[in-house]
Amino acid sequence: MGIQESSLPISGFAHQSEEELAGFLDFYRIEWLYEPVCFPLSWDEQGRVTESFTPDFYLPQFELYVELTTMKQSLVTKKNRKIRKMRELYPDFKIKILYERDYRKLLFKFGLLE
Repeated sequence: MGIQESSLPISGFAHQSEEELAGFLDFYRIEWLYEPVCFPLSWDEQGRVTESFTPDFYLPQFELYVELTTMKQSLVTKKNRKIRKMRELYPDFKIKILYERDYRKLLFKFGLLE
């Protein structure tokens, strides 16, 4: 049940909102890593990973993973299930999910969105 470092090359962000959040974190000098770890969630009979979850950000000074979800509801439901499973399998890791409404409120509060 080992946690894997993300092996995907990072050529950019998967979504514009992730890039915006990275800019917000930079502005407030909050150290972050983008998709640094992939958490296995289920395995087949041979022990091969069949499902995993890679949170968008890790904030080392808070020991916190952050998942930003600004997509359609059908995909949010699937992501919520993965986060619940991650919390069950890895209870020592903290994760916070930011839904679109939370994310927009954050940007608005800090004057980054009208």
